[in-house]
Amino acid sequence: MKTTKLFYLFIFLLTLNLSFGQSYVGHSIDNYSGVHGVIYNPSSVVGSKYKADINLISASVFGGSDYFGINMSDIMNSDGGFDIEEDSKRFPSNANNFFVNIDVVGPSFMFNLNKKSSIGVISRVRANMNINNINGELFETIEDDFDSDDDFEFDSKDLNGTIHAWAEVGLAYGRIFIEKPNHLLKGGVTLKYLQGAGSAFMSSPELAGYYSATSETLETEGQLIYGTSQDFESDDIDFSNLTAGFGLDVGFTYQWHSNRENDSLPTYKTPYKLKVGVSVTDIGSINYDNSTVNNYDLNATVNTSDSEEDLEDFLEDNYNGVETNEEAKIKLPTALHLLVDYRLAKKWFVSAQANLSMVKKGSELSTSVINTVTLAPRLETKWFSFYAPLSFRQYGDMSFGGGIRLGPLTVGSGSVFTNLLSDSSKTTDVYLGLNIPLYR
Repeated sequence: MKTTKLFYLFIFLLTLNLSFGQSYVGHSIDNYSGVHGVIYNPSSVVGSKYKADINLISASVFGGSDYFGINMSDIMNSDGGFDIEEDSKRFPSNANNFFVNIDVVGPSFMFNLNKKSSIGVISRVRANMNINNINGELFETIEDDFDSDDDFEFDSKDLNGTIHAWAEVGLAYGRIFIEKPNHLLKGGVTLKYLQGAGSAFMSSPELAGYYSATSETLETEGQLIYGTSQDFESDDIDFSNLTAGFGLDVGFTYQWHSNRENDSLPTYKTPYKLKVGVSVTDIGSINYDNSTVNNYDLNATVNTSDSEEDLEDFLEDNYNGVETNEEAKIKLPTALHLLVDYRLAKKWFVSAQANLSMVKKGSELSTSVINTVTLAPRLETKWFSFYAPLSFRQYGDMSFGGGIRLGPLTVGSGSVFTNLLSDSSKTTDVYLGLNIPLYR
């Protein structure tokens, strides 16, 4: 039996990520990050090091799972023959999780209106996927078309998964509220017009059962809801039929300037000793009318000896289901971002970040970021920056990477070193961006 489209898309995206994925880990807090700093905290649009910043193109992909463990050296030595399903390590549990976050930033810009206010316009195309609390042995057996020699029991609580793809255009505005000799406080907001390309989603409050390899039967108990927005195909996402929605980012930044020698100089010309930031991003949702939702009663025993059909057909052929058309409200991956940035010397900084999901794990019709804490020393100058982020990521993964900004080019990875050294990396990312910086 072929795997469901949710699983197909995950495999495709994770393979893409391992090949040329991108992420901005470490770069977004650079004082020369420009548009990417505004995505992280809208207050970064004002009081920056730029007269203007023009983003040409950049991309971000971040993904992983606590089910798969990847050895990057095996991939590099495979001559293109690496099979993620066959060659990766597996860590099945009763509640495995999968996650992918893609963010492509298109033509965007920011510039100063006056000494105390700035604006920006940011265009993005994004796709998120989360699968939460799926039994790893069940997932593995489905992937192998029930070709397993082992019997097993499973009991998944709050199983759910969502794929969501959308485009957005954001208008950012930032203003300096307080500018004292040693203190600066600024705030910002980004209003976003969303264009949803569609979503696929599934959920089950409790899915329990038993698989018998001897009799080739699957005994299940519970209920499964599976739905898609109108005409959505996860393996062929179409951005021609879009649904409108609205979103919001909001943020504040405080800076302490300990030794400001000349009060008449603007704060962007006088280095701060400490910077503290807080922001909330991706507040909002997109409503999809006429979504197709199937509610399946899974209380049955099914013969799996001949299971070459698609999972959707398998469900329809073996379980009683009710199909309805209804509205599906897909929530954005709302997140809280905290930052403390300390200047060690003239060009040396060390920062501590926390990126925390504000979407309850297991929430239906939503995607979320994974909780991450990052410590990152960096060397920062006008034309060059170097980052070395060390991240502690949800599901027990630790990642160490590096990145550089060289004028208009930014490239790096928040996990490159652990991906190269570890024989079972559970998350991975690489990032790449090109912009036109217009310095003050």
